[in-house]
Amino acid sequence: MKKPVQLDEKGHPKFGMIDKIAYAAGDFGCNMSFGLKGTVQTFWLTYMMLETGLLSVLLLLVQIWDAVNDPIIGAVIDADTKRYKRGKFKSYILVGAIGLILGGAAVFLPFPNASTFVKAMLFIVGYVIWDAAYTMANVPYGAMMSLVTEDAGERAQLSTWRSVGGMVGGMLPGMILPMLIWKNVYDANGQLLGQELQGMNVFVAALLMGVVGFVAFLFMIKKITLRVDEYSVKTGEDAPKFNVVTAFVNFMKNRPAVGATIAAMGMFLGMQSATTANAIMFATYFKNAQLSGLVMMIGFLPMFLFMPFIKKLVNRFGKKEAATAGSLVSVAGGAVMMVFPMVPQSVALPVYMAGLLMFGLGMGVYTCVSWALMADAIDYSEWKTGKREEGTVYSLHSFFRKLAQGVGPSIVIALLGVLGYVSELGTTGQSAEVAHRACWLVAGLYLFSAVMQFVGIGVIFNLDKKTLAKMNDELNARRGK
Repeated sequence: MKKPVQLDEKGHPKFGMIDKIAYAAGDFGCNMSFGLKGTVQTFWLTYMMLETGLLSVLLLLVQIWDAVNDPIIGAVIDADTKRYKRGKFKSYILVGAIGLILGGAAVFLPFPNASTFVKAMLFIVGYVIWDAAYTMANVPYGAMMSLVTEDAGERAQLSTWRSVGGMVGGMLPGMILPMLIWKNVYDANGQLLGQELQGMNVFVAALLMGVVGFVAFLFMIKKITLRVDEYSVKTGEDAPKFNVVTAFVNFMKNRPAVGATIAAMGMFLGMQSATTANAIMFATYFKNAQLSGLVMMIGFLPMFLFMPFIKKLVNRFGKKEAATAGSLVSVAGGAVMMVFPMVPQSVALPVYMAGLLMFGLGMGVYTCVSWALMADAIDYSEWKTGKREEGTVYSLHSFFRKLAQGVGPSIVIALLGVLGYVSELGTTGQSAEVAHRACWLVAGLYLFSAVMQFVGIGVIFNLDKKTLAKMNDELNARRGK
């Protein structure tokens, strides 16, 4: 006999494992596409062979647009009062998920012999299509956490499961793609010169990942329950129109949102930017780009250590306190990584791995609670202003994240050019000096990432355990609970 579904006081199914698995599936779907971000730079630099200066400018331009359209989508969702059959959040996510199937592949069209102008146009058009679909899916998905539950502990669990889904979705392309898209290149004497990227393999992989991500989104849409009214933001003919300047000013007054955003920007300016430099480093210095995916997986496995304990850690110490301690461990790991370019190449990889494991150990705590921190920041906005604007607050957070995602890789590619990388030579023609400089670049990026996270969470984010409890009590009193 089937066990009856337990209902809460509003008649919704009680929060449980299916919500956590479904929410994790959503970020898995996002990251099946987002996991290709690092491959974009590598593809256009090493396979399409765009010059480093041009590619850095193109990346910056499309990523600025990527960041700008997030607040627009967020405001559209907040202002949308239409009653959709699935609900407005799930409807927007479905449209974006469909677009990601083709959009993810559009940015990897393999035409290396095209003119520079055609390559530049292919890059811009493909990226804009991909970005529009990703934004349509990701902005409402991120804001949706505060609608699934209002309980702080349950939000922490959702954040953890989102991180798990995102990590698995990111690790699969990070692990498997390097094994499929690189091949060894030898000279006439059979000496290994390095490795070259296989463009057509990247295109096919991106298309298949879009399909897998779409299936994950469908599962989330069907299984997750929204327990907070998603139409609670009051809009209408008399409601003030969305003002970008006002929204930005209000966001900057939201100290928890600013702190969480700076930490996220640090993560992307460091880790996301390091992806391309890592690929170049492994292909040129270690001459084994396939290994980069496996190393990345080992480096971030420590996050899973905290999964069973994150609720207890949060309940005992608080989200801010736990994440701050983790960020200090990551800073120590970044410092260790600065040592590996100074040791002999024969022992460089073990030293690099030791630093990466420490970095990943500290990152594990922050990653598990990062999205719950933003859910608290959304509540903070309501606490201080009396208005609840999930879409607008989250989309501005996403704006700065994506700005970091664009600025970081753009700067890194420009730095690779400054350090001597020549696009026309591919990965097999770079000098030993250039390969060694890439090691310094990678190590510096990781350390910078950890320091920014500590500043964002440890210094700026001001919702410690005591303040968070006070805020939640006052909000519950206002809502008549």
